[in-house]
Amino acid sequence: MKELILIRHAKSDWGNEYLKDIDRHLNARGYGDAYMLSKWYFENHLAPERILSSTATRALNTALIFARALNFNMANFLIEESIYESSVSNLLSTIKKQPDTLKSMMLFGHNPSITNLYNELCTDMFIDNVPTCGIIKINFDTKSWKDINEKNAKLNFFQFPKDYKNTN
Repeated sequence: MKELILIRHAKSDWGNEYLKDIDRHLNARGYGDAYMLSKWYFENHLAPERILSSTATRALNTALIFARALNFNMANFLIEESIYESSVSNLLSTIKKQPDTLKSMMLFGHNPSITNLYNELCTDMFIDNVPTCGIIKINFDTKSWKDINEKNAKLNFFQFPKDYKNTN
Protein backbone atom coordinates (compact mmCIF):
# COMPACT_ATOMS: atom_id res chain seq x y z
CA MET A 1 0.00 0.00 0.00
CA LYS A 2 1.28 3.47 -0.95
CA GLU A 3 -0.13 6.79 0.30
CA LEU A 4 0.20 10.01 -1.66
CA ILE A 5 -0.85 13.28 -0.06
CA LEU A 6 -1.20 16.13 -2.56
CA ILE A 7 -1.25 19.66 -1.17
CA ARG A 8 -1.71 22.82 -3.16
CA HIS A 9 0.29 25.69 -1.69
CA ALA A 10 -1.62 28.11 0.54
CA LYS A 11 -2.90 31.49 -0.70
CA SER A 12 -0.11 33.67 -2.08
CA ASP A 13 0.46 37.40 -1.92
CA TRP A 14 0.01 39.35 -5.16
CA GLY A 15 0.83 42.73 -3.57
CA ASN A 16 4.26 43.21 -5.15
CA GLU A 17 4.03 43.40 -8.94
CA TYR A 18 7.82 43.28 -9.28
CA LEU A 19 8.25 39.84 -7.72
CA LYS A 20 8.77 36.94 -10.08
CA ASP A 21 6.04 34.30 -9.84
CA ILE A 22 8.40 31.79 -8.25
CA ASP A 23 9.27 34.29 -5.49
CA ARG A 24 5.71 35.13 -4.36
CA HIS A 25 5.22 34.36 -0.68
CA LEU A 26 2.08 33.59 1.30
CA ASN A 27 -0.39 36.28 2.30
CA ALA A 28 -1.93 36.50 5.79
CA ARG A 29 -4.80 34.16 4.89
CA GLY A 30 -2.32 31.71 3.39
CA TYR A 31 -0.25 31.57 6.55
CA GLY A 32 -3.38 31.16 8.67
CA ASP A 33 -4.74 28.36 6.46
CA ALA A 34 -1.38 26.54 6.39
CA TYR A 35 -1.10 26.65 10.20
CA MET A 36 -4.73 25.58 10.64
CA LEU A 37 -4.59 22.68 8.17
CA SER A 38 -1.18 21.47 9.32
CA LYS A 39 -2.50 21.34 12.90
CA TRP A 40 -5.59 19.46 11.68
CA TYR A 41 -3.38 17.01 9.77
CA PHE A 42 -1.12 16.44 12.79
CA GLU A 43 -4.11 15.77 15.05
CA ASN A 44 -5.78 13.33 12.63
CA HIS A 45 -3.11 11.61 10.52
CA LEU A 46 0.38 10.19 10.64
CA ALA A 47 3.23 12.19 9.17
CA PRO A 48 4.42 11.00 5.76
CA GLU A 49 7.83 9.41 5.35
CA ARG A 50 8.88 11.97 2.72
CA ILE A 51 7.92 15.52 1.82
CA LEU A 52 8.52 16.81 -1.72
CA SER A 53 8.11 20.53 -2.35
CA SER A 54 8.20 22.82 -5.34
CA THR A 55 10.97 25.40 -5.37
CA ALA A 56 8.42 28.24 -5.41
CA THR A 57 8.49 30.29 -2.20
CA ARG A 58 4.75 29.90 -1.54
CA ALA A 59 4.88 26.09 -1.86
CA LEU A 60 8.07 25.84 0.17
CA ASN A 61 6.61 28.04 2.94
CA THR A 62 3.49 25.86 3.05
CA ALA A 63 5.58 22.68 3.15
CA LEU A 64 7.80 24.01 5.94
CA ILE A 65 4.77 24.97 8.06
CA PHE A 66 3.44 21.41 7.68
CA ALA A 67 6.86 19.91 8.41
CA ARG A 68 7.13 21.87 11.67
CA ALA A 69 3.59 20.95 12.74
CA LEU A 70 4.30 17.27 12.02
CA ASN A 71 7.69 17.27 13.80
CA PHE A 72 9.00 16.01 10.49
CA ASN A 73 12.53 14.62 10.08
CA MET A 74 14.01 17.20 7.68
CA ALA A 75 16.45 14.63 6.30
CA ASN A 76 13.43 13.37 4.34
CA PHE A 77 12.35 16.82 3.09
CA LEU A 78 13.27 17.32 -0.57
CA ILE A 79 12.92 20.41 -2.73
CA GLU A 80 12.16 19.37 -6.31
CA GLU A 81 12.62 21.86 -9.12
CA SER A 82 10.52 19.63 -11.40
CA ILE A 83 7.33 20.32 -9.38
CA TYR A 84 7.20 24.05 -10.22
CA GLU A 85 5.22 24.74 -13.44
CA SER A 86 4.93 21.01 -13.93
CA SER A 87 2.73 18.84 -16.09
CA VAL A 88 0.93 15.74 -14.87
CA SER A 89 3.44 13.52 -16.66
CA ASN A 90 6.38 15.30 -14.97
CA LEU A 91 4.74 15.01 -11.54
CA LEU A 92 4.06 11.32 -12.14
CA SER A 93 7.66 10.82 -13.20
CA THR A 94 8.90 12.52 -10.01
CA ILE A 95 6.61 10.38 -7.84
CA LYS A 96 7.46 7.14 -9.63
CA LYS A 97 11.20 7.76 -9.07
CA GLN A 98 10.78 7.62 -5.29
CA PRO A 99 12.17 4.55 -3.52
CA ASP A 100 9.71 1.76 -2.84
CA THR A 101 10.88 1.64 0.78
CA LEU A 102 8.71 4.75 1.27
CA LYS A 103 5.10 3.97 2.03
CA SER A 104 3.86 7.55 2.17
CA MET A 105 4.78 10.93 0.77
CA MET A 106 3.40 14.43 0.74
CA LEU A 107 3.82 16.59 -2.37
CA PHE A 108 3.42 20.40 -2.24
CA GLY A 109 2.72 21.91 -5.62
CA HIS A 110 0.57 24.15 -7.78
CA ASN A 111 -2.57 24.22 -9.86
CA PRO A 112 -3.57 23.18 -12.40
CA SER A 113 -1.12 20.27 -12.07
CA ILE A 114 -2.25 19.19 -8.55
CA THR A 115 -5.92 19.06 -9.62
CA ASN A 116 -5.08 17.38 -12.93
CA LEU A 117 -2.83 14.81 -11.28
CA TYR A 118 -5.54 13.87 -8.81
CA ASN A 119 -8.14 13.53 -11.59
CA GLU A 120 -5.71 11.44 -13.65
CA LEU A 121 -5.00 9.05 -10.78
CA CYS A 122 -8.32 8.80 -8.97
CA THR A 123 -11.75 8.28 -10.51
CA ASP A 124 -13.64 8.07 -7.18
CA MET A 125 -14.70 11.72 -7.41
CA PHE A 126 -13.99 14.43 -9.98
CA ILE A 127 -12.48 17.58 -8.49
CA ASP A 128 -12.86 20.71 -10.58
CA ASN A 129 -10.31 22.73 -8.63
CA VAL A 130 -8.18 21.97 -5.58
CA PRO A 131 -8.32 25.23 -3.63
CA THR A 132 -5.28 26.81 -2.02
CA CYS A 133 -4.06 24.71 0.90
CA GLY A 134 -6.34 21.88 -0.23
CA ILE A 135 -5.22 18.40 0.85
CA ILE A 136 -6.01 15.19 -1.01
CA LYS A 137 -4.90 11.79 0.25
CA ILE A 138 -4.89 8.91 -2.22
CA ASN A 139 -4.11 5.29 -1.35
CA PHE A 140 -2.73 2.89 -3.93
CA ASP A 141 -2.99 -0.88 -3.70
CA THR A 142 0.53 -1.52 -4.92
CA LYS A 143 4.02 -2.14 -3.53
CA SER A 144 5.85 0.09 -6.00
CA TRP A 145 5.52 3.78 -6.78
CA LYS A 146 6.22 2.83 -10.40
CA ASP A 147 2.86 1.01 -10.50
CA ILE A 148 0.55 3.78 -9.28
CA ASN A 149 -2.33 4.49 -11.64
CA GLU A 150 -6.09 5.00 -11.66
CA LYS A 151 -6.73 1.24 -11.50
CA ASN A 152 -5.22 0.95 -8.03
CA ALA A 153 -6.10 4.42 -6.62
CA LYS A 154 -8.64 5.12 -3.89
CA LEU A 155 -9.51 8.55 -2.49
CA ASN A 156 -8.95 8.58 1.26
CA PHE A 157 -9.98 12.20 1.91
CA PHE A 158 -10.20 15.69 0.44
CA GLN A 159 -9.88 18.53 2.94
CA PHE A 160 -9.60 22.26 2.38
CA PRO A 161 -9.68 25.38 4.56
CA LYS A 162 -13.24 26.54 3.80
CA ASP A 163 -14.75 23.16 4.76
CA TYR A 164 -12.70 23.05 7.93
CA LYS A 165 -13.69 26.56 8.93
CA ASN A 166 -17.38 25.77 8.32
CA THR A 167 -17.37 22.60 10.44
CA ASN A 168 -15.40 23.82 13.46
